[in-house]
Order: sequence, then structure tokens, then C-alpha cells
Amino acid sequence: MDIVERFLSYTRINTTTVPGAGHLPSSPGQSVLARLLAGELRELGLNVEERDHSIVVGTLLSNVQDKSRKIPTVAWVAHLDTSNEYSTDTHARIVSYNGGDIVLNEELNVVLRSSEFPELARYAGDRIIVTDGTSLLGADNKSAIAEIMHAIQTLQTNPQIEHGDVKVVFVPDEEIGLLGAKALDVTTLNADFAYTLDCCEIGEIVFENWNAGEFHITFRGQTAHPMSAKGKLRNAVLFAQQFIAMLPAGERPEYTENREGYYWVKSVHGTVAEARIVLDIRDFTQGGFEHRRQFVETLVESFNRLQGTQTVVSTYQPMYRNVAEGLQGSNRYAVDLALEAMKAIGVEPKSIPMRGGYDGAVLSEKGLPCPNLFCGAHNFHSIYEFLPVNSLNKASEMVVEILRRTAKPALD
Repeated sequence: MDIVERFLSYTRINTTTVPGAGHLPSSPGQSVLARLLAGELRELGLNVEERDHSIVVGTLLSNVQDKSRKIPTVAWVAHLDTSNEYSTDTHARIVSYNGGDIVLNEELNVVLRSSEFPELARYAGDRIIVTDGTSLLGADNKSAIAEIMHAIQTLQTNPQIEHGDVKVVFVPDEEIGLLGAKALDVTTLNADFAYTLDCCEIGEIVFENWNAGEFHITFRGQTAHPMSAKGKLRNAVLFAQQFIAMLPAGERPEYTENREGYYWVKSVHGTVAEARIVLDIRDFTQGGFEHRRQFVETLVESFNRLQGTQTVVSTYQPMYRNVAEGLQGSNRYAVDLALEAMKAIGVEPKSIPMRGGYDGAVLSEKGLPCPNLFCGAHNFHSIYEFLPVNSLNKASEMVVEILRRTAKPALD
């Protein structure tokens, strides 16, 4: 199957994640896609396990004849879900791009403007896959699925390309807390290292990301009728407002960049009686992250001293750690291998600190080193998401090149 048609076929399955669903996967479309991929992997000759929670694990055995050679087993991981900014079905199309703006939806006046997205100019002469302006494209992470599947197809139709054992892993609900990766038993993969293809434009490689945690903070008030409220009414909504105002004003996502950490109030819900906020903290260094965690905990204690015991109750849960911790020493091999492979296929590597998380952060913490490589798309989580076809092809070529290099004889 052609890689473009493969990708388009996956976008036709709605796999929008559902925060707070309480089950894994959070949406039925993810299970539909998982079953489809399991079938396609079997057709490609892999041994396939369909595990709980719609986790799919395929194994392609080594084709190296010299069994005395030690060749690492590499796992390739992609997630089934798409983010929930839009839950509508995707209607993707291919545009032959010669420059300028791209009208995504004439009726709704949705335009991918080159003035707002100057990176478009780099793809003049390429074909670009876009949406109709009413949904995400889903290249995060269905482009990775297509790239991995196409790479396996390439290996199977070109047996002269030597490779070691290959694991193909698809997991659900990355977008709502890396839940699929957290549910995956990495020891059963018997892999030496892994890769995700879950960062953006061609050439990007991530081996550093946030430390991340999340607070759920509840404010308890006291209701009273306004005609007799003086001295009695305690407004939980205003407590939440006051608490938010006590956070460092300049340390928010909209004011930070590069390796600058932040506090992020993601949601506020409530009434006079009770209000709740969800507060995320992010920092690249462990010291900075612990400072932020302790700051919030101290703020809760101070607020209770100010407003009364148990006015505020908080719970904290860690989300993921900086993958850099798991890619040191001998584990750096996976990074260096990817850098070499990119250069070999004519792609200039671009190392970026990722202001976000990905499945590999969890896998690395579990002991499976996992850098993050480009899938080739732009504008994740947006109706302006687009995927150049050449980038799609190059990402798949990179997968093949990495596997080929793991099987090279030492003197090659």
C-alpha cells in the first residue's frame, strides 16, 4: 500500500481521546484502529499480540543469517489517539503546493495563510496533506503509524536489507497523560531501546523534555443567602481566584519559551460551595521542578492559615520525567544512531528541548531508552495541522535506515 493512502486510511477512523472517560482506551475508535493495525501487521508477516486496553505488539524477526552477531532489538512506538481540541471526523485531502495560501474551507473562510505560517514556503513544489478546516489532521500520531507500517512493508519486500528483531507497538491515550505507555509492560518487549515518531517537522529529534506533574486543588466555601450573608458567606470561587493570583504572574505558558518552566492553570470549575482547579507544573531540571512542587504545597498551607484549616485541599500526581535522565551513558547510543541515520538519508538533524511529554518519557523511566523523532507534520492540535508528503516519506526512510544500521557488520 502507498504510504499516503495508508495514512489517509487511518485518518478516516475517529480516534479522538476522551479526558476523564475512566477506561482505557477512552474512545471506541482507538480499538477499531488497533484491530485494523493488528490485521495489517499479520498480513505483513509479523507475529501479533492484541493485548488488554487495545495495545498492539507486533514482532518482526531478524533476517540476519549470522546468528552469532549481537544485534539490538528495536521497538517502534506510536499512539492511536488524537487530541480532543476537535472531535469531528477528519476529511483530509492532498494539495499540490506551489506557494502562497491554502484555502482549507472556502465556505467557512478557513485559510492556511503563509503570512501566519511562513514555514509553508519550505514546501513549495511538494504535496501537502491538509484538513477541510473543521478538524485536526491526526498526523499526531497517525503519520507515525503510517511511517512505521510502511517501513515494515519496505523491509518485507526488500529482504536484502538486513535487520535485527523489530517490535512494533501501538498504544492508546497518549494525549491525556501517556496512559497507554503507562499500561505497557516494557519488559515483555525484550527490546534494547525504542523510538517514538511524535515530534514535528522534518529533522527534529528530542532527547530532552519536561518534568511534569499535576495538582488537583479543591476550595471549600460556605453558602448563605445574600440578605444575611455578612460574616457567613465564604465564596469558594473567589478563593480559587485569589489562589491563582498568588502564582507567579510571569511564569505561565504564554510568557515562557525554550527551557523556561511554568505554572499552568488548566481548568476552573465550581460554585460558592466548592471550586476546583487543575494546575500543572513543568520544568526541565529536577531541582526547578521540585521547587515548583514545593511552592504550590507551601501556597496551599499558607492559604489555609489565611482562610482557615481545610479551606484548600490538594492532591498531586507525577506525570512524567525528563527523558534526558534515561538517555545517558550507553543509552545515548539510540540518540547517536538516529542522528547518523538522518544524515545518511540527507536530513539535517534539529535537536530541540520538547516543551511537552511523549510516550518515550514514560518508557525511558521504565528502563527502555526512547528518543523522539520527527514524523514530519506541523501545527499539532490545530485545524491548521499539515503534513508534507516528502517529510512523511523521509520519516519512514529514517526508520528503515536506523534498522539497517543496527544490523551492519562491525567492519562495514
